Amino acid sequence: MSTVVPSPTTPRAANPDPGFWAGRRVLLTGHTGFKGAWLSLWLARLGARVTGFARIPETDPSLCALAELPARVDSRIGDVRDFAALSACMAEVRPEIILHLAAQALVRPSYADPVGTYASNVMGTVHLLEAVRACPSVRAVVIVTSDKAYENREWVWAYREDEPMGGRDPYSNSKGCAELVTSAYRASFFGDGGHPARIASARAGNVIGGGDWSLNRLVPDVVRAFGRGEPVEIRAPGAVRPWQHVLEPLSGYLRLAEVLCGEDGARYAEGWNFGPADADCQPVSEVVAGLARGWGAEATWRLTGGTHPHEATFLKVDASKARAHLGWDRRLRLAEALDWTGAWYRAQGDGANAAALTLDQIARYEALAGAGAGDRA
Repeated sequence: MSTVVPSPTTPRAANPDPGFWAGRRVLLTGHTGFKGAWLSLWLARLGARVTGFARIPETDPSLCALAELPARVDSRIGDVRDFAALSACMAEVRPEIILHLAAQALVRPSYADPVGTYASNVMGTVHLLEAVRACPSVRAVVIVTSDKAYENREWVWAYREDEPMGGRDPYSNSKGCAELVTSAYRASFFGDGGHPARIASARAGNVIGGGDWSLNRLVPDVVRAFGRGEPVEIRAPGAVRPWQHVLEPLSGYLRLAEVLCGEDGARYAEGWNFGPADADCQPVSEVVAGLARGWGAEATWRLTGGTHPHEATFLKVDASKARAHLGWDRRLRLAEALDWTGAWYRAQGDGANAAALTLDQIARYEALAGAGAGDRA
C-alpha cells in the first residue's frame, strides 16, 4: 500500500530542478549503457557532479563513446559484481544521490547466461545497498528495475505497484528478485534509526530512443536492418509492450530522487511505475510500422521462423501513482517517440554529433513541461 499522499502544489510534468542538481554529487551505475548515457548527459547539463561506475560499453558503436562521456563525467570502469571496487568508489566519491542502472538488461541473453544475469541484477543490487550502508553521505537511492519484475499473468490491465513480483525468464525474475532485495534492505537497514538514506525503486516500460545499439532489442534491430536496406526479422509481431521514449522514465527517476531528498522524503521510499498511457501500449508490428514510415518505402519487415525462448505476450504498467504524487507525466505520444527516435538515428548516420543530438532532444523534451501528450493531441 502506498504511503504517499497527493500534493496539490506539485506541478504536472515537472522538469528536473537545476537548482537542486547543480553541484550535487551523483553516483550513476551503468552510465555506459543506453539509458545511462542519456541520463549522464542530462545530469551534466543540470550541473551535477556525476561519477559513473560501469563496465566498458557492450556495443560498438555506443552512445557512451560517440558522446565522449569520459570527457563530460567522472567515468569509472568497474562491475557491480565486484563489491570491493564498488565500495571503494563510493567511499572516495561520497555521493549524495545514487541512481542504480547497472544491469544485464535483456531477456534473451539471460537464457544464455542466467548465472551472470542473477549475479549482476540481484547480487549487484545487494552490493550497491550494502555499500550504501557504509557511506554516510548518501541521502537518496533510486534502484531501477523493470516492468518485467511483475508476475506476468497476461492480464489485459496494467500492473500496479502493489502487485506481486515474479518473472518466468531469468531476466524478468532477476528484476523481481532485485525488487525484493530492495524492499528487504529498506525495511531492515534504512530509516527508523538505521541509515538515513531513502531507498526507492523504479519500474519502467520498454524504452526507445536514439543511441541504442543492443543486440536482440527491437529498435536497434530495426535500425540496423533498415540501414542495410534489408527487411527486419521480427519474432513476435503481436507482442504488446508499454513503449515510451527514454526521456520519459529518466525524468521520473530524477523527480523521484528530488522528492526523496525533501523533508517528507521517507513517504516516497517505495516502488514506482513509469509507463505510457494505454493508447501507447501497442504491438511490436505497430512500432516497426511507425519507424518504417519515417524511413522510406524500402523499410519492411518479415516474420522470423523457428522456435524462440519464452517472452511475455502482453505487458503494461499503471503509472497513476507517479502522475498523482510526483508531478510526472508522459510528454510524447508513441508516434512522436518513434519520430524522435528515427530522426536521431538518421541524423547521426548522416554525420551529426551524437552528444549534440541527444542534448537537443533533452532541451526539446524540457520545453514540453506542463503539457502532457494528451493535452497536445
